[in-house]
Amino acid sequence: MDLIDDQAQSDQPTPRMLAWARNSAAYRLSRQMMTEKQLFDAISRKAREKFEEISVAQVELLAAAAVTFAYDNGALNDQAYAEFKTRSAVRGGKSKRVIAQKLSEKGVAKDAVAAAVAEVDDLYAAVALARKRAFGPFRKVDVDEKRTAKELSAFARGGFSFEIGKKVYAMSREEAEDILVGGRAL
Repeated sequence: MDLIDDQAQSDQPTPRMLAWARNSAAYRLSRQMMTEKQLFDAISRKAREKFEEISVAQVELLAAAAVTFAYDNGALNDQAYAEFKTRSAVRGGKSKRVIAQKLSEKGVAKDAVAAAVAEVDDLYAAVALARKRAFGPFRKVDVDEKRTAKELSAFARGGFSFEIGKKVYAMSREEAEDILVGGRAL
């Protein structure tokens, strides 16, 4: 009977461990936005490094306690994270498809991802990519077949449709700048 009680008690994190988890969560979230999954994984990884002979149950309870602490203090919000990252990615020339994939990899729920990318304008993002890479209307060198293939391939790798890539490729510089100025990056 005592062995079972000792085992059950050893699965509970100590107050020192819980205090560390809260402090670690606060520190991490003060430095950068994270998703629930990212915070859970980071606390789990660091707890295994910091505490010797920590059980799997203790690691999971510590990570869950850190996530709960972050939610209780308003420091964790996957929807806000998704919206922020989406705006930033669009300005950086990322397509709706690529943004959704990255957010899913970070552990953001499908409905939050769908809501965040619903307003993404792929044409604006493709023009931003063209400006960033000096493609299409922002090109500074002469066009040849190899250059054309390289530029269109870059749009495809960026997650843009062939139609959007061709449209941006064929734009004048003025049209592209009008899209960037008049368009919305969310």
